[in-house]
Amino acid sequence: MSLGAVLVTGGAGYVGAHTCKALAAAGFTPIVLDNLSTGHRSFVRWGPLVEGDIGDKTAVLSTLRSQPICAVLHFAACAYVGESVSDPKKYYENNVVGSLSLLNAMIEAGCDKIVFSSSCAVYGEPDEVPIRETALKNPLSPYGASKMMVERALSDYAPAYGLKSIALRYFNAAGADPDSEVGELRDPETHLIPRAMMSLQGYISDFAVFGGDYPTPDGTAIRDYIHVSDLAGAHVAALRRLLDGHPGGAFNLGTGRGHSVKAVLDAISAETGESLSVSNTLRRPGDPAALIADASLAARELGWSPRLSDLTTIVKTAWAWHRRAHPRRVAAKTSPQPAGAG
Repeated sequence: MSLGAVLVTGGAGYVGAHTCKALAAAGFTPIVLDNLSTGHRSFVRWGPLVEGDIGDKTAVLSTLRSQPICAVLHFAACAYVGESVSDPKKYYENNVVGSLSLLNAMIEAGCDKIVFSSSCAVYGEPDEVPIRETALKNPLSPYGASKMMVERALSDYAPAYGLKSIALRYFNAAGADPDSEVGELRDPETHLIPRAMMSLQGYISDFAVFGGDYPTPDGTAIRDYIHVSDLAGAHVAALRRLLDGHPGGAFNLGTGRGHSVKAVLDAISAETGESLSVSNTLRRPGDPAALIADASLAARELGWSPRLSDLTTIVKTAWAWHRRAHPRRVAAKTSPQPAGAG
């Protein structure tokens, strides 16, 4: 018997699809709302798909009223830091205006619980590492600013309309489903691990990373990489806590350990047995030198801790997925783009 239906916006994307699998395994019925602009129809395997946009209030209302939905898990967003700098309008329209439309539809439909996919990008360049939830919020990119604005809206909507929310601030999502049913699949791909693997498989003709002159031990950016299946588990934990009456709040999701870009590439070479030719380009606007989470609050209040987020498991599951998703070597189809630390 299902524990209830959950509306999952952006459920055809990377983290959303992994979370739908985790929801189904936990006894919930995920209903995916996705416009498929970046998501994949083939990733919707654990519940029905409603093809639509979060900014279409009529479509969202219709979906929320189609059956009793106990909560919303909100992933739908534009998520390229560099693009947000060059095209901020797109990010404020989709991530902020679209999210407000979703929240307003929820209020009208009487659905009062939401888990929001936020980001460590809300912090900007941190004063201290590891970063706690109480750290100053000073995002360096419109992407980070858009996530911070939605968090503020959630905070303001709570006393005014009774909306209960948990915002989950991801650090660097990585890896793939251990069963290789879903994984990272974007066009264009800019994240470090999948882009490096696509280079090894012959899908791109060159590979470069943003910045080799950061104030870090090896000059490359340091990030806290968290396995996507652990992120999915955190969403299920947050949902359960809201359903049990948790007052809500914001929580970091990470491991408390940082790995440099160079260390990640070394791990990829060790797993694949192949050497990767790497060049460096200029730093990407909006990228801090180091982002590492203090996730102790999520452990205490949500009962969550990562299980698959060691670097070896992240790389191993990602490589298994990429061998399945890209089974043969092909010539590069697009001009190469550098990979960030994501």
